[in-house]
Amino acid sequence: MRIGIVNDRAMAVEAIRRVLSKAAQHRVAWVARDGAEAVGLCAKDRPELILMDLLMPVMDGVEATRRIMTTTPCAILVVTATVRDNAAKVFDAMGAGALDAINTPVFNPRTTSSSAAALLFKIESIGKLMGDRVDHQLAAARGGATSFFSRRNLLVALGASAGGPAALATLLAGLPRNFPAAIVIVQHVDEQFVAGLAEWLGQHTELRVGLAREGEVPAQGAVLIAGTNDHMVLVGSNRLAYTPEPRDYPYRPSVDVFFESVANNWRGDVAAVLLTGMGRDGAKGLKTLRNRGHHTIAQDQATSAVYGMPKAAAALDAAIYILPLERIAPTLTGLFAANLNHSIQS
Repeated sequence: MRIGIVNDRAMAVEAIRRVLSKAAQHRVAWVARDGAEAVGLCAKDRPELILMDLLMPVMDGVEATRRIMTTTPCAILVVTATVRDNAAKVFDAMGAGALDAINTPVFNPRTTSSSAAALLFKIESIGKLMGDRVDHQLAAARGGATSFFSRRNLLVALGASAGGPAALATLLAGLPRNFPAAIVIVQHVDEQFVAGLAEWLGQHTELRVGLAREGEVPAQGAVLIAGTNDHMVLVGSNRLAYTPEPRDYPYRPSVDVFFESVANNWRGDVAAVLLTGMGRDGAKGLKTLRNRGHHTIAQDQATSAVYGMPKAAAALDAAIYILPLERIAPTLTGLFAANLNHSIQS
């Protein structure tokens, strides 16, 4: 894989170079010392993957990611030494289209560090994801929701990847405080950042946001986020659980695995939503849910930071509604209108 490195610190660049040299299939395409230089280099020579730092002079990694994804889109992995201290910037970069984030590998010329192995694993996972695309003709856009759920056991299942944090913040901000359904989210992000994501999303909504715990039952008005690198699944009695299977899967946690488990085990009605993201994770699971009679929604191309996952869903005719991001929350509210009115009266 041809990889661009964007980092203003010489030692960090050297550490990344040494890690990449351990894998013969990777080579450095170019090195940029700030975001503005990266935007220019990417326009002239687009690599397959960019390793993007966050804090740099001239132009930071968030703005560089936003501009690259607008003009010459490619896979971007945030690689920075300050991930935990700059969680908001990480989520801003992911909202602009970055796929994931990881700490800069430790510079150690004599041994292979765990941080080096972690970076190579991330790159390998992204490589698998990039090779898993669908380029079929898109399904036609559809109008707004016209039917309502009647039962009270309600679930909104959400899947997202690149661009997901910002999209999720927008969607959750548009839901009312008395929203009558439980909400469960699978976002492609490393488990070390999920707690920060939950806290950040909680600042954008009046709903309760937290990490999904083993054995927890999704509750009305609460938002639960997959909290580990294992797959989150729904098991008997509407309980959530985690499983390492399937192990050989480029997406962890997987939206498909979660959606399929919801289709098989949720006792009640479901509205499933597939948001922005690279690859096609979630498309097959969304199709299964549609085939089982549930409402399914995919984000449209114009408002997706990366039109991969929802594009795959559209190609499979998995989505009943293909909507711009700003219309998804009102559509969900409309689908649950009968139950929302009951909640207000009681």
